[in-house]
Amino acid sequence: MIPVTILTGFLGSGKTTLLKRILNEKHGMKIAVIENEFGEENIDNEILVQETNEQIIQMSNGCICCTIRGDLARALEDLANRKKAGTLDFDRVVIETTGLANPGPVAQTFFMDNTIADEFLLDAIITLVDAKHGNHQLDEHEVVQRQVGFADRMFITKSDLVDAAALEDLKHRLVHMNPRAAIRVVNFGEADIKEIFDLRGFNLNSKLEIDPDFLAEDDHAHDHAHDDHDHSTCGHDHSHDHEHHHHHAHHDDKIKSFVYRSDKPFDANRLEDFLGGILQIYGERLLRYKGVLYMKGVDRKVVFQGVHQMMGSDLAGKWQPIEKKNSKMVFIGIELPQDLITDGLNACLVK
Repeated sequence: MIPVTILTGFLGSGKTTLLKRILNEKHGMKIAVIENEFGEENIDNEILVQETNEQIIQMSNGCICCTIRGDLARALEDLANRKKAGTLDFDRVVIETTGLANPGPVAQTFFMDNTIADEFLLDAIITLVDAKHGNHQLDEHEVVQRQVGFADRMFITKSDLVDAAALEDLKHRLVHMNPRAAIRVVNFGEADIKEIFDLRGFNLNSKLEIDPDFLAEDDHAHDHAHDDHDHSTCGHDHSHDHEHHHHHAHHDDKIKSFVYRSDKPFDANRLEDFLGGILQIYGERLLRYKGVLYMKGVDRKVVFQGVHQMMGSDLAGKWQPIEKKNSKMVFIGIELPQDLITDGLNACLVK
């Protein structure tokens, strides 16, 4: 399957600079670039000389650019067909969205269309955030919050334009909104190629093998929750306010995250019914959700994740004798009913 990386971020966040860096580096990969632009903003002339009557253009460094004027699925199918026919040669695809785009529909393309799902593997969504203007953009534009909520990895750009306190405040806010995405500060697009490709943010087992404790970073803030009750959740703002006090502004973001935990096993049927109902009612507001689950009668970890109403699960490695069996789930979405979801999940635990 052909791996795909979605590059998103608001206008001026540095997407083109990062893309230019990716294309100019001597990594030996042949990359097809899809420009998912709706207006006049296109890749710099240094990367691509735009021919308005062409859709797919061969670039000087062996990359291919496809400027989308129609349906993304059609363009991907076209690329796949040309690769099969031997008229185009590429190893992976990078989709650069317009700065005003919600990456959700772009990601959904890889789950909703069987032809695309058979040919392409959505590797990760990478979101760029401008250090100088990021907080203001998050306040003013919900699409920027969505770009953060969907991210598997975030790059903070233009950090040289702000002081350390402002940078820390922005990092804290981003973690509060999306605790599952690693955050890196990059200057002028100088990110290691290993931090861009083959992240497997959408590949359940591979992600688990790379990072089996992807939610463990905030364990210290939840130690008090591990007792014999149907505890499980401690909102992310509670856990981080203890450690990032004083200088952090409190932002009223629509998109927030919360983490659910439990040491008790889930009843599989009850959990499936509950999650199905939640997705039916709140699916559009659920941007990303993911978890490692402890299920009754199953000696292996169950990994689940989803985007909006599309949810998938898979069996991962066996619970090891030294491991403490538990469930960890993170939900990222727009004004989610945290108490309702928490209570519903508690009701799915084996009593």
